[in-house]
Amino acid sequence: MQNKLKSVLGGSGFYILAAVCLLAVGVGGYRLLLGGPASPDPDADQPAQEAAAPTQDIQAEPPDEAAVEPIIPETEQEEPASAEADVPAAMPEVPVDDTPVVAQAPQLIVSPLNGNVVAAFSVDELIYNPTLEDWRTHDGVDIFAKPGTTVLAACSGTVSSITDDAMMGTTVVIDHDGGYQTTYANLQATPTVQEGDTVSAGEIIGAVGTTAAAETAQGPHLHFGVTLDGEAVDPQEFLNS
Repeated sequence: MQNKLKSVLGGSGFYILAAVCLLAVGVGGYRLLLGGPASPDPDADQPAQEAAAPTQDIQAEPPDEAAVEPIIPETEQEEPASAEADVPAAMPEVPVDDTPVVAQAPQLIVSPLNGNVVAAFSVDELIYNPTLEDWRTHDGVDIFAKPGTTVLAACSGTVSSITDDAMMGTTVVIDHDGGYQTTYANLQATPTVQEGDTVSAGEIIGAVGTTAAAETAQGPHLHFGVTLDGEAVDPQEFLNS
């Protein structure tokens, strides 16, 4: 066998084998240059699974777009306010009352004394006066009281007069705010106040006396009268106001 192989490789056989090899190499190179796939080698083992080529995420770049300017809506332009509109209208002048405010105590009214009314107020119709034995009006009320009973100022005010009247007896008159005036008659000869004194509601101004001419017929009493701006008013309404 070895002799046969030597006989083949020797002589012209060697050149034939070399020519075949060169031809095979030439054909393979030719195919490689043409880009064709090389002939598969039947003796070569094929891989059971080809490795997958790694893929790359390729993001397509957006085409260049021409710059678009935003459209801004036109707004109505306000006209500048005139200088006259910025000036506020002049306020009307209001007279200022600079009179100082003086605090006043609440009006307090009390009854000059407690007792029964023996002669009522009457200026619209005549009533009979037993002392004078005639019919006449009565501008106050007569309140029964024993001599010496204290008499109180019905409201705060100023003593305007103290008189000794022949018919009404000793009489004290007090002026009050609002045009009111109160009269206290048939008092004892010497009251406890003097003209010009300021008195408060409920202050003692004297005592019931027997100086009035009507004392004999009606008994001891206080004559209490009230006027408003010089006009006689019902004392009961004044006390209840």
